Amino acid sequence: MFSYLKNKGNLEKLTHRQMTRISLEINFVNHIIPSGGAVGVSYLAYELKRHGVSISRSTIAQVVKHVLMFASFIMLLIISVIVLAIDQQVGRYVFVSTAILTVLAIAATALVIYLFSDNKRLQKLSDRIRRIINSTVNFVTRGKKPKLIDKKTIDNFFEEMHHDYLAIKRDKKTLYSPFVWSILANVLDVALLWIAFWSFGVAVNPAVLFIAFGVSSIAGVVTVTPGGAGVYEAVMIAFLASAGVPQETAIAGTLLARVILLAGTIIFGYTFYQRTINSYGKPTN
Repeated sequence: MFSYLKNKGNLEKLTHRQMTRISLEINFVNHIIPSGGAVGVSYLAYELKRHGVSISRSTIAQVVKHVLMFASFIMLLIISVIVLAIDQQVGRYVFVSTAILTVLAIAATALVIYLFSDNKRLQKLSDRIRRIINSTVNFVTRGKKPKLIDKKTIDNFFEEMHHDYLAIKRDKKTLYSPFVWSILANVLDVALLWIAFWSFGVAVNPAVLFIAFGVSSIAGVVTVTPGGAGVYEAVMIAFLASAGVPQETAIAGTLLARVILLAGTIIFGYTFYQRTINSYGKPTN
């Protein structure tokens, strides 16, 4: 995400330390508040606005991040299935899981491209979002605040995002380095799981972990619990157990990896989040 923004000429003075701090804050917000990542999107916009990045560009940067993460993950997933096929470890559950993840990733990417490729479609989307938000706010406040977002503001927001999409389409090289980073991010996510199981003396096939990670992540996204807690672990354990990993090892390795991840996210993320709030105040919207 930061790589994409730097390719667009933003954040030239932002250091690696500052980028790491902002990333930890966003992870904290996404894991603590059950919003499916929506709060993280607005919080990042709040953070980057202080560094001269418009809200629309920070939003499109996050869209780019998710699309590239999906694309690179599917590439790694296909490689994992090929490896399992060579080892003759491909069962029906592997094919079904891979097919579902691939379809979801392609569908999500196609939907994003479909929406952003036409400004009229984006304008219709912005009108619908504006009406839903304003109606909800009006209902919650019992008419005291009938309108939260005006048409001109949200139309300009989506128009800027459309222009950024067209710029990406004209110069696809801006996605090269972000794509490499997305591959590394996916590999390191699965590496944490592999190390957790290895610490118990069990070397789980990384190809199996890639598929388990993908299935669990999708399940975690659609749940209302913070960071998908509870559902993510249950799906991960069930999948690994069905893949031949001893149940007690599946439970121990999954919980160890999740505890380390969440503990680090909460401890460091909360510290930086509070420092930012104390220094600059809470986001106003």
